[in-house]
Amino acid sequence: MPVFKLVEQTSGVGDLMQEDLVICQAAYCIDRYQGMMENSGLPIPGLHRIEGVVDLDSTDLTGDSLTLRLETGQSVKVVLVGREVRILSEGHGPGACRCC
Repeated sequence: MPVFKLVEQTSGVGDLMQEDLVICQAAYCIDRYQGMMENSGLPIPGLHRIEGVVDLDSTDLTGDSLTLRLETGQSVKVVLVGREVRILSEGHGPGACRCC
């Protein structure tokens, strides 16, 4: 049974983009968790969880599929549900595929 360990926290102001076009800037806070084996504490390759929040000034983009480019240059796909956007992404692990 895997457990998740917080391995990275990041926050800042990023670019919210639609089809490579920057449409606005938004504040974000994102946590990244690594799946770990419960008994040994070893990381499970490919098993991760990303959670976060993006705060917007507008709800005009609700339902749109966008990309959030972080201050670090990394990008995260998001779908807006309201002014406060929640980010959730989970990776797979050895139990779900044969690639790792």
